[in-house]
Amino acid sequence: MPLVHISLRAGKSDGYRQAVLDGVYQAMRDTFNVPEDDQFMTITEHEPSNFRYGKSYLDIARSDDVIFIQISAMNSRNSDQKKALFARLAELLSEKPGMRREDIFVNIVEGVKENWSLGNGLAQYA
Repeated sequence: MPLVHISLRAGKSDGYRQAVLDGVYQAMRDTFNVPEDDQFMTITEHEPSNFRYGKSYLDIARSDDVIFIQISAMNSRNSDQKKALFARLAELLSEKPGMRREDIFVNIVEGVKENWSLGNGLAQYA
């Protein structure tokens, strides 16, 4: 039950943003065993003055098209699944909407099952 927040610079088309959401969801389905319709994702657009990134940190040449994908998830995936997710995200997002792999920045934040309520004031996974 991942919760995904995606940040990017303002100005991308609706189609571009939808392709990003679709690609992230498909990558999670392919690598994180996310079930059908488990889609809880947002995109936040930022003006250039409110969006900063390291253009060459760790010798990765990023452009103004860089996006930050933060995935909050339960601590139930292993290192191989996380690496597979990163690779699949780069593959899918480079295909559509045509992003550069260097511009795909991903962070996974993990928590325990009892920290999640998906509605009705219940801890469904606890």
